[in-house]
Amino acid sequence: MRDGGNHEGYGTAREASTTEAFLDEVAPYREAVSPASVMSLPGHQDAFLAADVGGTHARIGLIAFQPGQGVPATLAYRVYPCADFSGFDAIVRAFCDEFSVEPQRLALACAGFLHEGEVVNNNLRWPIVPAELERALSLREVKVLNDFEALAYGTAYLDPAGVITLHDPRRNKPAQAGTVVVVGPGTGLGVAVRFPGTPPQVLATEAGHIQLAARVGREQAVLGELVPPDAHIPYDSVLSGPGLMRVYQAVCRLDGVAAPLHEPAAITAAACAETTAQAVETLQLFCGWLGSFAGDLAMLYGATGGIYVAGGFLSRMTDFMAKSSFVSRFLDKGVMRPFQQSVPVHVVDHAQLGVIGAASWLMNHADQRLQDLQD
Repeated sequence: MRDGGNHEGYGTAREASTTEAFLDEVAPYREAVSPASVMSLPGHQDAFLAADVGGTHARIGLIAFQPGQGVPATLAYRVYPCADFSGFDAIVRAFCDEFSVEPQRLALACAGFLHEGEVVNNNLRWPIVPAELERALSLREVKVLNDFEALAYGTAYLDPAGVITLHDPRRNKPAQAGTVVVVGPGTGLGVAVRFPGTPPQVLATEAGHIQLAARVGREQAVLGELVPPDAHIPYDSVLSGPGLMRVYQAVCRLDGVAAPLHEPAAITAAACAETTAQAVETLQLFCGWLGSFAGDLAMLYGATGGIYVAGGFLSRMTDFMAKSSFVSRFLDKGVMRPFQQSVPVHVVDHAQLGVIGAASWLMNHADQRLQDLQD
């Protein structure tokens, strides 16, 4: 397990400003899914729970892998505000009560790492202890994985309609079965790598702590405002919600002006609307550094399967990203440019991706245990 940060975006401030987006995500399921319809679906008896929990919202689904189908079927799905519940067990009870189901297994994706039986992460509202969840919910099995591991597994099931492509060297050609890298700025900066195979293997990483590489000029001037000389500053200090605030405040100090924007979501909105020069420069710096970082990851892991930049807020600023230096910085790797040009780059709004990824991870591990027993 690795602590990839909360990929839900910019934490409380950002989530409060995007309630409508979450209502849009949930609405189709509220209209189409009812307890009666779930109970009538084939495979519901063997269905299990998969969840993706962050500091602000918990997404949970009832999942079935039906015979002859390689894609997990989502029988029911809900998004819950974490602040409305006393613990994750209360969310699970609310979900199961609504659909009158008693699943026996839970795959739980969340930011943080498992240490001595408890998930360690400062962004979670309440402790998550798998053994206690098993007892409280009468579950046979609760398995925990890092949220970006789940996202990486979920990329195998992406709906093309939910993907926005920023760089497409293989337009109108089938996707290549190569290594895939998922990177996502949120409360922190998460990175995971999915290697091809049956089943695929996923590596969670601490890549967000790599030293920030600032270019000579304005970037280094901003860097000088962020950290003392000869001090380490990781990428997640700028490629995150709190990092965006730091960069904005540094730009304002360099320009000798006040910093009237106090939330990352407000900075992003102002930049996209081009209402303040400092917000625009902040988001330009963000996109440039994100492009360089994604390019480094592509080289490091040989990401011929593509780079997926995940995060709800990114899907709402893709026009800005497309016009920024993101792609040029991704490609600008000297003699490695020809390789970079062969790597597609996509933006994906994670939504259900973590839930589906956690489900596929659990099924892969169940299949592997069965194979080990047969051997």
